[in-house]
Amino acid sequence: MTDFFVHHGMIYGWAWFLATIIGILVIALPLMLAVAMVIYAERKIWAAMALRRGPNVVGPWGLLQSFADGLKVFLKETIIPTSANKGLFLIAPIVTFTVALIVWAVVPFAPGVVLANVNVGLLYVLAASSLGVYGVIVAGWASNSKYPFFSALRAAAQMVSYEVSIGFVLITVVLYAGTFNLSGIVTQQVGFGLGIFNGFGFNLLLFPMWVVFFISSMAETFRTPFDLVEAESELVAGHQTEYSSMSFALFWLGEYANTILMCALNAILFWGGWLPPVNWAPLYVVPGIIWLLAKMCLFFFMFGWVKATVPRYRYDQVMRLGWKIFLPLSLVFVFLVSGWLMLTRYGCDNLTYSHQASAVAGPVCAGNPR
Repeated sequence: MTDFFVHHGMIYGWAWFLATIIGILVIALPLMLAVAMVIYAERKIWAAMALRRGPNVVGPWGLLQSFADGLKVFLKETIIPTSANKGLFLIAPIVTFTVALIVWAVVPFAPGVVLANVNVGLLYVLAASSLGVYGVIVAGWASNSKYPFFSALRAAAQMVSYEVSIGFVLITVVLYAGTFNLSGIVTQQVGFGLGIFNGFGFNLLLFPMWVVFFISSMAETFRTPFDLVEAESELVAGHQTEYSSMSFALFWLGEYANTILMCALNAILFWGGWLPPVNWAPLYVVPGIIWLLAKMCLFFFMFGWVKATVPRYRYDQVMRLGWKIFLPLSLVFVFLVSGWLMLTRYGCDNLTYSHQASAVAGPVCAGNPR
């Protein structure tokens, strides 16, 4: 797009700036619309599993219910507690919402369709998404109320616990793909499963890591059964207790934007991203973005399914799962994946000894990498 503006006589700096702004709007505006629609879809999923109707009054089939709720929240008064730190109290939801949007800058929707195709895209995702906890912590502390403060402490402990295991899970993906670039990770999954299927998830070594990543992504976004940060039974509503109007809505939008992001990462890192499930030429006629959206919808349905059917854990169970099960399991699989790659991808056809080198370093591998 930058080249298009330059070709029509615009200075390169302004052309790059305008192209970047347009790219941001092309991602952000549909994302906001998607958030409204996935809220409606999730409510329909819960209703179907509870044998209820769900939203069905506002608009055809209730499709405008989310927009009616947004208008209602927009028209409400913003109330700031007297003893709260007003500056931080107002900044917290902005931080949560902004962080939820900036991660999408490196998410590839199709070949070449990405705002910033950086080589360290996966590291950027980890760094940016980990900033989301600051919005929760600041909201809990600035409210000057004990329940939001307890929620902030829970959020910090929970996110740190599951980010550790997520980090080791992503190491296994990077080892197989050989790159931190998200587009590169997708292209490395072509025909990965026996030359037939596209995706790392078809690998017996990486499928357990996807299960760990899927569950950890629910914990990272405070989804049921890991919503101890917002547990109304003991924390009223957690860090959102003192919030109202649009400040509350920003938390809500940020939470669902993060949920959609985790659905996208599940598809991109393990299930082929924009690639069709089967490496069959006629399937590539379908645009890649359609495949990616279909996979995201499947994972979002699974998120809603879990929320509708699985009861909330106790906090000690949440911590035990992260530190005593997921962390050791991910460490073991890092070892297994590394060993498997050394034997198959980086192994030697024959092992010879160099007399000069063996005196210093022992055996030297002289074969060619497979």
